[in-house]
Amino acid sequence: MSRVYNFSAGPAVLPEVVLKEAAAEMLDYRGTGMSVMEMSHRSKAYQAIIDQAEEDLRKLMGIPENYKVLFLQGGASQQFAMVPMNLMKNRVADYVITGQWAKKAWQEAQLYGQANAVASSADKTFSYIPDCSDLPISDNADYVYICENNTIYGTKFWTLPNTKGKPLVSDVSSCFLSEPVDVSRYGMLYGGVQKNIGPAGVVIAIIREDLITEDVLPGTPTMLRYKIHADNGSMYNTPPAYGIYICGKVFQWLLNQGGLEVMKEYNVRKAAVLYDFLDSSTLFHGTVVKKDRSLMNVPFVTGSAELDARFVKEAEAAGFVNLKGHRTVGGMRASIYNAMPIEGVQKLVAFMERFEKENR
Repeated sequence: MSRVYNFSAGPAVLPEVVLKEAAAEMLDYRGTGMSVMEMSHRSKAYQAIIDQAEEDLRKLMGIPENYKVLFLQGGASQQFAMVPMNLMKNRVADYVITGQWAKKAWQEAQLYGQANAVASSADKTFSYIPDCSDLPISDNADYVYICENNTIYGTKFWTLPNTKGKPLVSDVSSCFLSEPVDVSRYGMLYGGVQKNIGPAGVVIAIIREDLITEDVLPGTPTMLRYKIHADNGSMYNTPPAYGIYICGKVFQWLLNQGGLEVMKEYNVRKAAVLYDFLDSSTLFHGTVVKKDRSLMNVPFVTGSAELDARFVKEAEAAGFVNLKGHRTVGGMRASIYNAMPIEGVQKLVAFMERFEKENR
């Protein structure tokens, strides 16, 4: 069977060249006589893999020296607790609620202190990003939290909030490495890699060193302390070794593409193919305010649940898979991460044009 066009929100499409390289090294990684899956994480061979991965990520993102890069486990969802446990010194934090994941993070933070919802777009089903230029930031807030790209709702912060001097913490899971980032504008950014970087099971956290301290909330487990992972080079326990190895290959692929500036240009061009069609279509329409549209996740509907279901079914039969929208919103969603080729989006649009003619 030939490969399909996979529009899944995550785990998601990976670059074919990376999968082929991993396949070629599956039984014997560079003369070691074993797979990376079987390799001791304490071996020289594996240490070289994780070191190279960090070096390449630092190069890609221009990560300043006073930021630590941590390869963690537990999914982005574990960070919903880990962030307040480590950073909520005054037991106060401000959250911007722009979708399900920001809401879950905010609810989790309420277990540890006063988590204030300082802005929200829930009033219009999270179809826009609220104005964050003059938020009611708490004087004693330890940080301001956002989910930068909302996978389910297809919105993106194109302007970061004015945090009035407080550290910004951002969940970047679904826009990670899709564009250049000024890391120095964040206290911390983190993301699960299964959308745009690698296989499920790895979370990458990039944290300013002054925020990594022994001073954590009482009862914070050893495994949930950033300082433990930072002091041990992400090797306090057995890391998600194979996942990190694949992430490292994706970093090298991105560097070979020309880096994040080039990636952003490609992503803008690719998203325009789909958005331009949606804006001119008489059957399909996007659900997000234009200025807040994500380049990575594009939700759209026909206006009829029955027609939506038929579209998803016929698209799958034609080789366009995982287009069903998230169960909480319905409709369709095309996730068009870095590794989705522009031809995949062009062919999807051609299919949508045919479907529209047949179902007018």
